[in-house]
Amino acid sequence: MKIAVIGVGNVGGTLGPAWAKAGHEIIYGVHDPGSEKVQTLLVNSGQNARAAGVAEAAAGADIVIFATPWLATQDAVRTAGTLEGKIVVDCTNPIAPDLKGLSIGTTISAGEQVAQWAPGARVVKAFNTTGSGNMTNPHYESQTVTMLICGDDDEANKTVAQLSNDVGFDTCITGPLYHARYFEPMAMLWVDMAYLQGRGPDFAYKILKR
Repeated sequence: MKIAVIGVGNVGGTLGPAWAKAGHEIIYGVHDPGSEKVQTLLVNSGQNARAAGVAEAAAGADIVIFATPWLATQDAVRTAGTLEGKIVVDCTNPIAPDLKGLSIGTTISAGEQVAQWAPGARVVKAFNTTGSGNMTNPHYESQTVTMLICGDDDEANKTVAQLSNDVGFDTCITGPLYHARYFEPMAMLWVDMAYLQGRGPDFAYKILKR
């Protein structure tokens, strides 16, 4: 699949190389494709990756990943251009600058907000409930980190679930996009425990089934 990764911080910079190594074609959508950071990322991603402007990357992809800081996400969606019919994956969390709460929630989520900003897109919420270290290595001895995903389009959910499996997660499709209202507080709890409470990032959520 052709995947545009918009945002090359910890999350985008981890998922992109993982998918490239799994055989997907990756286009990093960035403001400066020639920057040293992007060139290093391309080296780490191998032959299946290239960089382009945000609009060009989104136009050339089947799936568009938004792994941007929340405050930059609306502008990134706008810059990407028309996303109608495309699978759009929202990896963002609307975490307040002091890490002590969410800037939106309860009656709407970042995932649902992205869907409003990208009319006609098939939006899936994923890759937001754990840190990038667990994306690099989602295995804890005999256990595998659970990745929760949700969306209103069944086929889009299944496609993103395969991308999650390609990274190595134990993937769980929970249901429709409004479940992102629950995912984002889970992410806030993970951040609080990891960084404010000093637990560190080497822990993750796991769903156990009988």
